[in-house]
Amino acid sequence: MKTFSMILIVVFAFMTFSSLFVVNEGQRSIVIQFGKVKRDDAGAPVVNEPGLHFKLPLVEKVKTLDARIQTLDGEPDRFVTVEKKDLIVDSFVKWRISDFAKFYLSTGGNKLNAETLLEQKVNNGLRTAFGSRTIKEIVSGERQELMQQAIQAAKSSSDLGIEVLDVRVKQINLPVRVSNSIFERMRTERQEVAKAHRSEGREKAEIIRADVDARITVMLAEAEREAQTLRGEGDALAAKVYADAFNKNPEFFAFVRSLEAYKNSFNSKNDILVIQPDSEFFRYMKSTSGK
Repeated sequence: MKTFSMILIVVFAFMTFSSLFVVNEGQRSIVIQFGKVKRDDAGAPVVNEPGLHFKLPLVEKVKTLDARIQTLDGEPDRFVTVEKKDLIVDSFVKWRISDFAKFYLSTGGNKLNAETLLEQKVNNGLRTAFGSRTIKEIVSGERQELMQQAIQAAKSSSDLGIEVLDVRVKQINLPVRVSNSIFERMRTERQEVAKAHRSEGREKAEIIRADVDARITVMLAEAEREAQTLRGEGDALAAKVYADAFNKNPEFFAFVRSLEAYKNSFNSKNDILVIQPDSEFFRYMKSTSGK
């Protein structure tokens, strides 16, 4: 009897705990009964809010789904513009579950399956949007319109029980081969421009250098002319001073000049003079009067 009572207690405890489940904040849950989503009397699916809830043990199963906003950030994809130019586009999608029962039935409640289907729909919308525009329109002026068109195309994902909140393009690049070709052409063009600038710079430098050389030549010539003029004026003034001094006292002038000649002649002991003793050169050595 005691064993039977223990069995009943264990079974009752198991059934009690099996009938309780908790839905965390940021989540919603639906109840699956015999493979179908449980619905209320009005036929609407029963969606459990965060909190403690009950279910029939062994009959009903609970599927918990994330009700928060999700981010689908897939790999960059290739799109073709109206000019038949390829672009590598990196985009992301903000989405959330709007119909939990439909989401479960269409994707099995698997987020990966849902994002795969959603990515196909968004890429189709982006492909249509990019295919009707040129590269210039995409890059410069119509980014907002392009995003709106992609969002409208993604609205078809409502059959998955998903609401697309936003579609954004993070980066638009050209394929590597095309990018390398464009960069090489840009590099060549820049090199040509740089070469033209260098040539113009060298030409202007030669002009400036020639102008400076000409100015320097003129300045040197003028300076030399002024120097020659000043030198001539100085020589003339010196000659005039000598002449005036000679006219005032010719004898003293001759005496001073003789002393200078003696000083310069006998400056070195190695100098030898071959001259007659009664020469005019020694007259002031023989007599202070020079006579």
